[in-house]
Amino acid sequence: MTQPFDTAVLDQLFLKARSHNAWLDRDVSDDQLQQLYALLRQGPTSNNCCPARFVFVRSAEAKQRLLPALKGHNGEKVLLAPVTAIVAYDSRFFERLPQLFPIYDAAAPYRDNPQAAQIAALRNGSLQGAYLILAARALGLDCGPMSGFDNAQVDAAFFADGHWKSNFLCSIGYGDAAGLRPVGPRLEFGEACCVL
Repeated sequence: MTQPFDTAVLDQLFLKARSHNAWLDRDVSDDQLQQLYALLRQGPTSNNCCPARFVFVRSAEAKQRLLPALKGHNGEKVLLAPVTAIVAYDSRFFERLPQLFPIYDAAAPYRDNPQAAQIAALRNGSLQGAYLILAARALGLDCGPMSGFDNAQVDAAFFADGHWKSNFLCSIGYGDAAGLRPVGPRLEFGEACCVL
C-alpha cells in the first residue's frame, strides 16, 4: 500500500467527481449499499469508536417522512434520488467501545461527560460520512451531500429514542451530468495551508 493511485482512480474519487443534484433512473441495490458500508467502515476513527449510523431512505414512504424537514429544492433532490442516506451519529457510541476497542476502557472519558461524547461523536461521525462519499465513488456511484434540512425534524421522524442524531444527508445513485453546475473554485495551497 505504498504506491500512489493512477490518474483514473484519482479522477473518480476527487478530480472529476462532482456533487450531483439530478439523477438517472437507475436503482441502487441492497448489495451495493452493503458493499458501500463494508468499505466505509474501514476508515479510521479515534479509538475505533465508529459513531456514525446510516439510514438509507429509499422507499416512497420513507421519503415522505423525510420530506417535511427539507429546505428549498432539497425535497425534489431526495424524491428523485434512488437513495438518500441520513448520516447520523450515536450519542451513546461509547457503549460499543468495549467491543470495538477492548485494549483499555476508552469509554471512561465519555460516560459522565455528554459534551465530550457529543464532540467525539460529531467529529468521528463526520469523518465516516466523508468515507461514505469516497466509498460510493469508488464503487462507481455518485453522491449529492446536503445540509439544507431541519435536524430536529429528521431526528423526531427517524430517531424517536433520541440517541441517534442527524448530521447531514447524502443522496446516492447515478448522477445525471445534465444537471451539473459549473465547477466551483477552490482555495490555493497558500490560502488554505501553511507549513511550519
